[in-house]
Amino acid sequence: MPAFRVVLWALAGINLASLCLMGLDKWRARKDAWRIRERTLWLFAFLMGAYGATLGMYLFRHKTRHPAFRYGLPALCFVQLAILIFLIVRYYPHV
Repeated sequence: MPAFRVVLWALAGINLASLCLMGLDKWRARKDAWRIRERTLWLFAFLMGAYGATLGMYLFRHKTRHPAFRYGLPALCFVQLAILIFLIVRYYPHV
């Protein structure tokens, strides 16, 4: 069971980081400052941080006009949910 908790904490951390990156990029956009690359935002989303990135996108109203983000991040959430369910059923059937 401790390994399961480590995985949950890691997922929480990457999602929090994704959320913060979206907020930071929005703040920098308003200040006309150096921006975070979209590639970096997608990297964090692909590393199981799609939920945080999606929440940040809507919470900060950032990247909502970009179809890749508007449709891609929610779709990635569903894919990541399917992966998580598969892994839990496969490796942690007692949870």
